[in-house]
Order: sequence, then structure tokens, then C-alpha cells
Amino acid sequence: MSDMKRREFTALVGGVGLLLAVKVRRARAQQAGIPVVGYLSSLSAPVTSKRIASFGQGLSETGYTVGRDVTVEARMAEGQYDRLPALAADLVGRRVSLIAALGPPAAFAAKAASTAIPIIFVGALDPVEAGLVASLNRPGGNVTGITFIGASLGGKRLELARELVPNAGVVALMTNPNSPDALEELRNLQDAAKAIGQQLLVVPATSDHDFEAAFASILQHRVGVLLIGQDPFLFQSSDRLIALAARHRIPTVYPIGEAVAGGGLISYGASVPDAWHLAGVYAARILKGARPCGIAGRAADTVRSRDQPQDSEGTRPRSAADAARPRRRGDRMSAKLKRREFITLLGIL
Repeated sequence: MSDMKRREFTALVGGVGLLLAVKVRRARAQQAGIPVVGYLSSLSAPVTSKRIASFGQGLSETGYTVGRDVTVEARMAEGQYDRLPALAADLVGRRVSLIAALGPPAAFAAKAASTAIPIIFVGALDPVEAGLVASLNRPGGNVTGITFIGASLGGKRLELARELVPNAGVVALMTNPNSPDALEELRNLQDAAKAIGQQLLVVPATSDHDFEAAFASILQHRVGVLLIGQDPFLFQSSDRLIALAARHRIPTVYPIGEAVAGGGLISYGASVPDAWHLAGVYAARILKGARPCGIAGRAADTVRSRDQPQDSEGTRPRSAADAARPRRRGDRMSAKLKRREFITLLGIL
């Protein structure tokens, strides 16, 4: 069994085991009368279990232990966003104390399902422009959360792509057009590409079945470097995308650091585990009586650097083909390529 298959199998078994344990704890919790957090996920069980673990760490910092003081009931769309409204309605029907929404599609489904149950979202869109909240400082209503505003970082990812492959005639963006923030991300990247005269190829992917065709188009257009869009489904598919990029020798820039840990070359964006940790802190405050429409906001701006995989000639890859090859867990970016992580916290008092 390859290392990648072993990781997938381990993650799947661990995710299923965690979710089964959550169901048992939920039944006991309902009998004991402790609060239930509904977890609405756009993604699969293995990825969702990781987010629940980070969320639980945030809860525990403020006195709530999952399984003892609070329980989690998860609903997962497995990347099929059209399932989210029914899953959200199911959570509302079960009268959960709070809904934690993983990704913008889940956030919109949760908001449409209830105007009374507190909702905490984590996503990479501008929540004000998208209509999730009234403003960053005064979210209003029953929705609050954490945003990377990651769709606006396309220009920086393009800059890193051109530093990685300076002579790239064509740069490609793989995007999921079903994602609520896809248009904002595309518009931002098109503006950045136009400003520097860079040809940009847009490659859509809405399911696993689209990946082979997407890479065929990338090869046909002689793409020099690929950018992966900021989308929950594409996050979930990181292992598959890393393998395809390696097979076709396409240097690829990812929006999340977890892709680098899984063998990808470069990432630029927010720390998703950190964001869900903070969401757990928010959830605990709401469970203690705080209102999601808190009137004050705060922002955290973290800068981290990663070292690019080293070879015998130093930190730079010898060629674009070498840059595309999968990396060992723990390899990092060049210190010259700074990854600035934007996390904006919507106010809650």
C-alpha cells in the first residue's frame, strides 16, 4: 500500500470511528440534557473529523469537553453542495443549540434554514459582500464566524506562481464554479493577471470526475503553473490533486498549508485548523449566553514562513518538473516566499 493510500485509509477509518463515537455520545447527551452542536459540513467524514477535533480544542479552552459538557452531531454533504439545504433542515429539526458551518456553501444553507439558532461559520469569502453578515464589526442576526477573506489572495498566489516558474506563458486556475466565492476569487485573479500581462486559463472542476479532463486541458494549453482555488470541495480533494500534479509535472500552488503537509509544493493562505480552533472558542461563548450579533470585532494577522523542499543545489527547485514532484511530510517553502495568513474574526461579546 502506497503512503498516500495508507494516509487515506487511516484518515477514513479514524473519521468513521470518531463519528460513530460522536453518535453514541450524542444519545447519552440528549438523555443528560447537555447542549448539542450541529456540525454542517460541505466535506467528507475524514476531513470533517479533523475540523471537529480542532473545534473541540477551542471548546475545551473555555470549559466545554466534547462528550461530557457538549456533544456534536455532524451532517456531511461529501462535496455535493445541493445536499446541504436538507442536511441543514435536519439539524434545525433536531433543535440543536448551535450550528457550526464548514465552508461558505454550508454557511448559506444554515442561514437559510434558521434565523433563530446561532450559526458560526468558517470560510474564505467576504461575508459582508456575500450577505452573510451586515458588517464585520456588527454582524447582526444569528450569524457570526471567521473568514480568511482568502478569495482576495489570488494576486499573491499568482505572484508566488511567477516566482516559482518565471517564464510561465500560461497560468491556470482550477475553480469550482458552484462555490459562493468562486466569482470573487476569479475576478480578483483576472485583475491581477491583467495588470502584469499574464495569460490566465480557467479550469472548472465540480466533482472528482472533472479532474482528468481538467489536467488534459492544462497540458493542452502548456500551462506553466497551476493555482488551486479556495473551495471546500477542492480542499477535500487535495491528495488527488497533488498526485495528478506530480504525474503531469505541473508545479502547483495550494490555498491551505495542509496540502503542503500532504506532499504539495507551496501554499499561501490561512491555517484552517487554527480557524476552527477559534470557532470552538466562539461556540463556547455562545453556549454560555453570548449573542452572535456581538457589536465589537477584532482581527488577527499572522505571518508564517515555510522552507521550500531542499535539494543538493539549495532551496530552489532545479526545474519546473522537479518543483512538481510530491514532497515528504514536513518539507517547507523557501523563507523568501512568505505566507501571510489572514483571519478576520467577527465580533462576539
